[in-house]
Amino acid sequence: MSATTIRILEELMRSGGFRSGEELSSVLGSTRSAVWKHIRLLRQDGYDIEAVTGRGYRLTATPGYPDAIETGRFLQTSVLGQRIEHHRSVMSTNAQARKLAREGAPEGLVVTADAQTGGRGRMQRVWHSPPGVNLYFSIVLRPPVPPRVVPQIPLLAAAALHTALASVAGGVELRIKWPNDLLAGGRKLCGILCEMESEADMTHVVIVGIGVNVNLRALPPEIETVATSLLLETGREFSRPELLASILNAFEPLYRRWLEVQDLSPVFDYLEEYSWLRGKQVEVDQYGRRLKGVAAGISPTGELLLDMPDGSQTMVSSGETHLIPDNERT
Repeated sequence: MSATTIRILEELMRSGGFRSGEELSSVLGSTRSAVWKHIRLLRQDGYDIEAVTGRGYRLTATPGYPDAIETGRFLQTSVLGQRIEHHRSVMSTNAQARKLAREGAPEGLVVTADAQTGGRGRMQRVWHSPPGVNLYFSIVLRPPVPPRVVPQIPLLAAAALHTALASVAGGVELRIKWPNDLLAGGRKLCGILCEMESEADMTHVVIVGIGVNVNLRALPPEIETVATSLLLETGREFSRPELLASILNAFEPLYRRWLEVQDLSPVFDYLEEYSWLRGKQVEVDQYGRRLKGVAAGISPTGELLLDMPDGSQTMVSSGETHLIPDNERT
């Protein structure tokens, strides 16, 4: 979308009523025929714009893209989301954000997409990414911290996600599953994928990729028993731009505090209170090595604390966690 098209959209949003072609052409320093061309482009992009002879143009509905214009109306941040690059479709927002970061993109840049053709989660698993219904976005961070503390960021993001979603989905049981998921009623609602570029004791960039199932009405058979969406849980649709802004608004102050302390103390009690695993028998798959025990919580630095059958306690820094079925518990 060109700068002129964006300006016309902003003028229509700001007025809330009719703006004549003459007014718009005067503001933009262009002809009325040029204004009409941009109106036509906006309509093609999904914006409903009413045209009435003698009155002008009025914006009646937007497509709800999580872009800079629509999300910016709800943002209360100073860094995160102050620049948003939106795509109708990308292979993955993480890949695009990583590319932009290598080109010098500043901290706080957010890449969003209406659809992903190669969306993925941890362990290279496919992330179901249909168009127009969910949130797919990646945040560029440049934290001046050693790489060893970066694995705490997914839990920080999970706390922000829980805070934002709990405020709009009252009554839904939201729980944080170590290390990177948010569950609703025991089924996956959000996933977080963090990727880092670093050397020695220096972190160059961290890409925080987040997928939220928002207005999804149906799931593929292979995941319908393990995943869900806000719509399926509440029976109503949500504004994706407003939801994105709420998440960024919740994340920024937590991130700032984390930069100061470089541990999970800003969210530790929150993570413990809303833990999905705490007190349950779990199995952790560490790339072929399997550990079984009772999840006792997390450490201040983000490791999963596992009470082992022999009475010892071990700290798990990474891995996939699964609840042990009732018939297999000891």
